[in-house]
Amino acid sequence: MYIKSIELRNFRNYEELSLDFDKNLNIIVGNNAQGKTNLIEGIYLSSLGRSFRTSRDRDMIRFGSDHAGVKVEAQKEYVSTRVEINIGKKGKYIRKDGTKIRRTSELVSNIIIVVFSPEDLKIVKEEPEVRRRFIDRELSQLKPAYFESVGNYRRALLQRNKLLKEDAPDMNVLGVFDEQLTKYGAEIMAMRKAFVDELNVFSSGIHSEVTNGSEQLKLTYSPNLKYVEDKTEQMSIIRETLRAKLDNDIRLRTTGYGPHKDDISFYVNGINVRKFGSQGQQRTCALSLKLAELSLIKKDTGVDAVLILDDVMSELDNIRREYLVKTFERNQIFITSTDVDEGVIRAYPDAKVIRIRDGHVV
Repeated sequence: MYIKSIELRNFRNYEELSLDFDKNLNIIVGNNAQGKTNLIEGIYLSSLGRSFRTSRDRDMIRFGSDHAGVKVEAQKEYVSTRVEINIGKKGKYIRKDGTKIRRTSELVSNIIIVVFSPEDLKIVKEEPEVRRRFIDRELSQLKPAYFESVGNYRRALLQRNKLLKEDAPDMNVLGVFDEQLTKYGAEIMAMRKAFVDELNVFSSGIHSEVTNGSEQLKLTYSPNLKYVEDKTEQMSIIRETLRAKLDNDIRLRTTGYGPHKDDISFYVNGINVRKFGSQGQQRTCALSLKLAELSLIKKDTGVDAVLILDDVMSELDNIRREYLVKTFERNQIFITSTDVDEGVIRAYPDAKVIRIRDGHVV
């Protein structure tokens, strides 16, 4: 799979842009705040219909405009696909291959993109919310069922928490939301467990290669509630926990237990890296985790996903940069940087270099 072209209208700092891409490597060069990340944000938007930077669609509309438009053309084996997204101040409209879609879940698995940014290098040492966001973003690209379940769970959780803030919450309505959290929570936990287990297999192999066999990485799913494989039993655990903790939830005016509190744990040679690992170990774990996504996507879908490296090459040493370039030559790669890495150019002499200045290709 590769991105063939993009068109932007009133998107971030781009008034209008039409650009074709190389099917192997594209290096987007420019000083800070010129529009490099805005460009790849537009590319990423075609994968899930949402940004990897903001939850507010209106943030992507160019200042002074009332709408923004993105059109991405991609090649998936022998089939072309086109995604068009129009963002207005009152909503967002998406077309896939000319047909308007009702739900963004219909985009799942159409164009698959993995983004690796400096923030991802902090994923190991940051708070659990960061790692949950990582799971949700990546797993949503693979499984439409997960995308639906996590969306339904969030809506039920939002309504339950809103009700808990009332002075006298309606217990019958709370019970309705509890059943929704129970159903979708059990589905989420099962898919997260399978996802993390598979990621563990791929990331441990990558980590061993990057460290020349000196370190062994292990990922584990760390749920907020006891995990069991049987769905009916899992639902019972969630339901009973919500009931048992209801008084505490009412007192704190929020839901304290459930998949929205899940986490991932990282161990290198048996040591908890988040608590006791060096910054170098934490970064290598993050790199292994992100790259494992590509291997997992290939296994589950047969697709070589598009890889976006947003201003991350300067954060890695030569060994890790070379590993990236050599290992993922089958994937189309976008690299944003303030300058051109000569080592990358030597490895990819036919790479397309795109220079950006103030929202224009120069």
